[in-house]
Amino acid sequence: MLSLLWPWVLCLIPLPMAYRIIRHPKQMTMLALRAPVLAALAENKKNERYPTWKKFILMALMFTCWISALSALSRPVWVGEPISLPTSGRDILLAVDISGSMEREDMQLGGKLVNRLVAVKAVVGNFVIERDGDRLGLILFGEKAYLQAPLTFDRKTMQTLLYEAEIGFAGQGTAIGDAIGIGIKRLQGRPDNHRVMILLTDGASNSGELNPLKAADLAARSNVKIYTVGIGAERIQEWSLFGQTITNPSADLDESTLMGIARATGGQYFRARNPAELSTIYERLNELEPIEQSVEIIRPVTSLFHWPLGLSFFSALILFALNGKKNGF
Repeated sequence: MLSLLWPWVLCLIPLPMAYRIIRHPKQMTMLALRAPVLAALAENKKNERYPTWKKFILMALMFTCWISALSALSRPVWVGEPISLPTSGRDILLAVDISGSMEREDMQLGGKLVNRLVAVKAVVGNFVIERDGDRLGLILFGEKAYLQAPLTFDRKTMQTLLYEAEIGFAGQGTAIGDAIGIGIKRLQGRPDNHRVMILLTDGASNSGELNPLKAADLAARSNVKIYTVGIGAERIQEWSLFGQTITNPSADLDESTLMGIARATGGQYFRARNPAELSTIYERLNELEPIEQSVEIIRPVTSLFHWPLGLSFFSALILFALNGKKNGF
């Protein structure tokens, strides 16, 4: 549907005609010296005026230029059909650890040994696409925590931002409490029973200003439910100068704190030792019951002012060309 944001501008259309009608040439009385040669030259000029058809074209061009300029100034827009946004779902913030420890290669993905962040991207990326009807946001944290993507229905962009995350972007430490703090702040304006946060890490909190358990208490008061996921293999074989040794690459994982965060906020703690377990966890998280919310309807608006503005400019160019040719330019 075509609409004008400033339709009152079109009231100026008759302004040039009104001026032409009401104007009065100034009457002057003065002595003049008659010069026959100049009088004859003036008469010849008078006879060289535009023919009727050309005068009509010039008037039409001026009128088109004026109307088009006013039409552009009235800001025409095309208002599309109403689009209903999803009427169910939750507001989910994903907090992903990108500290230096996520570079540990102890995950088997497609028969290949990859680091933890690569495995997270593969599994969580699919989870993001499947969350139809939810608003999703992304928090990345290391030594510092920051909001990478605000809550949005645009799952494809959200997935792209997740894939672009790199280890070390936020420093080498792990600021779990600060990540929770950012999540609480971003979810405060949402309905109480919509606030969900999924926090994934492979270590213990050793950076940031906010203690993780203190942050969990604040989240509980703000009705933010937090699901925590601890990632990392528990047993890996390594070769050294003394032969084969078996180590636990997840020795630094603070499971008690992650359990405490989940318990304080009404969420759950999950342990992901490999991509298969991580995928199973996110399948369970994907079964979160959607909650009905108020219907939101938007109508896309496309600006069209450049079309009449272009017509006005084109008409002015033709008008200038015709007048310039007549005046010898």
